Amino acid sequence: MDVLLQQVINGLVLGSMYALVALGYTMVYGIINLINFAHGEVLMIGALCSWSVIGLLQPLMPDTPGWVLLLISMVLASIAAAALNYAIEKIAYRPLRNAPKLAPLITAIGMSILLQTLAMIVWKPNYKPFPTLLPTTPFEIGEAVITPTQLMILGLTAVALAVLSWLVNRTKLGRAMRATAENPRVASLMGVKPDVVISATFIIGAVLATIAGVMWAMNYGTAHHAMGFLPGLKAFTAAVFGGIGNLGGAVVGGLLLGLIESIGSGYLGELTGGVLGSHYTDILAFVVLIITLTLRPSGLLGERVADRA
Repeated sequence: MDVLLQQVINGLVLGSMYALVALGYTMVYGIINLINFAHGEVLMIGALCSWSVIGLLQPLMPDTPGWVLLLISMVLASIAAAALNYAIEKIAYRPLRNAPKLAPLITAIGMSILLQTLAMIVWKPNYKPFPTLLPTTPFEIGEAVITPTQLMILGLTAVALAVLSWLVNRTKLGRAMRATAENPRVASLMGVKPDVVISATFIIGAVLATIAGVMWAMNYGTAHHAMGFLPGLKAFTAAVFGGIGNLGGAVVGGLLLGLIESIGSGYLGELTGGVLGSHYTDILAFVVLIITLTLRPSGLLGERVADRA
């Protein structure tokens, strides 16, 4: 039971990060029916920008608490990622909004490769150790442990999801998002500006991806130019698993996928007699994707238009 509890904690932490990225996918898809495959690279850019800011601030502010440096770097990285995602939407996606569906999809894949290459040029291809800014002494829950960084991940994710839910369901911008998701042409007749709403959606998605990217780098202690590719694919899997276009589905899909991967990594070797080890756990996400698309293409929670944003 102690091993299971530890794997559940690890799965919730991993699933929280997937959920944040999956929300970016599902928000964009809910409004313009586009899978933004460059979203994982926005996560990577956010993490590397945070790493750069911390590297600049640490010598200048040596006595500043780690959590303050982390907060400053996350805010500045979020601004940079939001500007990047705004530019991507305006330059790469907006001209193709009325084009055949294949054109923006190919553009998104090309943008993903472009951003990876640019990041490799700017930050070099080597892996960068992400500084430890929070205490490392773990808290014990029975025989299981949870670190302050993991607690921060769970807390930040809960706050981010609560703020996003309030934004979508209780604010004027949220109503404009839901109206645009329903019918952009009719929404524009009612005074909504679809272009502004879509840009705002990309900006919000970039902020969520940055938070996830910084937390990912802190949790695993490293950042590099290709770090966003696999989390991006898995977050897309989580969005499809939960029901793409549905905010609640993105959260449920992310958490369930994290639990499946974490528990699978803990027991996969035992169940297969040592044939498959924990390094094979990446296949679990894509097995889930295949099964979901085969048995329930709309995802666990389906697609409820009222919750789209």
